[in-house]
Amino acid sequence: MIPPSPALPPALDLVGIAVFALTGALAAAQLRQTFVTVAFFALITGVGGGSLRDLLIGAPVFWVHDPLVAPVCLAVALLAWFTPVRWWRGHILEWADALGLAVYAVFGTIKALHWGVPPVPAMLMGVITGCIGGIVRDVLAGQPSILMRPELYVTAAALASGVAAAGIAAGLSPAMTWAIAVIAGFGLRGAAIHWSLGLPLHPGEDD
Repeated sequence: MIPPSPALPPALDLVGIAVFALTGALAAAQLRQTFVTVAFFALITGVGGGSLRDLLIGAPVFWVHDPLVAPVCLAVALLAWFTPVRWWRGHILEWADALGLAVYAVFGTIKALHWGVPPVPAMLMGVITGCIGGIVRDVLAGQPSILMRPELYVTAAALASGVAAAGIAAGLSPAMTWAIAVIAGFGLRGAAIHWSLGLPLHPGEDD
């Protein structure tokens, strides 16, 4: 019997999914795609990471059994379809995405641990939860993937996941673990946004 994992409050969970879905819907809208494509981008970005995580750890795929997730993604697609893209320019969506990245990296790690996944693979499940939807979005949109850019995005998810796994291993309460790990991941991603921080690139070889 798998013990229940510390879940996100339903409202916060849906808000986070909506933010991720909006980034996908806007990517398709900026490419002047059909509504079907906009809706597909919203869904795959909103639930992609969590779906892959659940399949890998043997858990029921979360959004298939939740009656609200798919409608929220479709509602976000409608919002992106009927509003001018210029409304969403700027850093507001980027900061919201940064918070969602940290929260879902922590959630993915803790859920994997509660399903019996060892700590290091559980951390990778956290990274997958936070990042895979955005990676698929970028690939489908023909844009450079976040994996191929030096900005601190995947690294921030990895930090949040690592802190979450360490907190659980140290016996901290779930609430304390959530708080410390989310602050760590969001802080690193926020610093990257504010100061344009990135990882060093491989120097290559001299001719």
